[in-house]
Amino acid sequence: MKTLLLASTALVATAGIAAADVAITGYAEIGIIGGDAYTDSRTQYHTDIDVTFAMTGESDGGLSFGAKVDLDENGAFDNTTQGGETYFLSYGGLRLDMGDTDSAYDAAMQEVALAGASIADDETAHAGYNGNSSMDGIHGGQIARVSYSASGLTVGVSAAVADSDAGNDNPALAIGAAYTADMGGTSVTVGGGYITQEDNADMVGISVKAAMAGGFSVGVNFSETDYAAAGLENQTHMAIGVGYSMDALSIGLNYGVYNDHAGVDGDEDSGFGVAATYDLGGGLAAHFGYGNSTMENAGVETDSDSYSLGLSMSF
Repeated sequence: MKTLLLASTALVATAGIAAADVAITGYAEIGIIGGDAYTDSRTQYHTDIDVTFAMTGESDGGLSFGAKVDLDENGAFDNTTQGGETYFLSYGGLRLDMGDTDSAYDAAMQEVALAGASIADDETAHAGYNGNSSMDGIHGGQIARVSYSASGLTVGVSAAVADSDAGNDNPALAIGAAYTADMGGTSVTVGGGYITQEDNADMVGISVKAAMAGGFSVGVNFSETDYAAAGLENQTHMAIGVGYSMDALSIGLNYGVYNDHAGVDGDEDSGFGVAATYDLGGGLAAHFGYGNSTMENAGVETDSDSYSLGLSMSF
């Protein structure tokens, strides 16, 4: 995504001089989508546009700070629920992120959609996919995360606290850690974490991702969730993904499966997704995606799929 620098302003104060930057980026998509995953199963047009403002600065004492807002999101600038805006403060390896950001669990866990992207997210919308963020929307998704990074290791803690939502007012608390090492030219990242909300749910997970020479990558993640509010225990999820990127082409394939759907022993939800991107240069790219889902309830299986084809424009 290309960045257009709108302003670079010197802010003069009695304590000294600090520099601040404001930048705007844009992204748009056009194409077609379809498949029986949609209500009417028909092929239809797809259009989307996204504008992001990012602002960064640094204090005289070396404290970095910034904020970002995604104008494609609903509810932007609401002071108690996330609407696409994020804020950060950092000093050395210590960092605070607030707003529409990942929990410490989600930030540490590695995903399995490793290469390529579709305009309709077919590769991540199937029934077997888990992006590790299923508990990040608690209390309006307003999250505060503190992390520290050094020598390839990042550890973090986070909390989502109650806003005006009705129901469970307990905070969602998380802890996570990820470590990246170079092993003979292959970059390996191991991540894991735990997230919980009392009287609702708790989740523990572990993941591994390896980026190899030649553009190949592979990832695996595993998690187990207990839903106290629904009386469901030990629901597990496993996923694997592979990716390949070389020059202008990126292709990814992933598969995932949940066991004990709706608390029924032996029932499974599973699916796979494929995505391909070809960079046409100048911010223009072509995209293809396909997703297939199999959902089982009391031994009865239901299948669905989705597909998309189109172009993206980055500004």
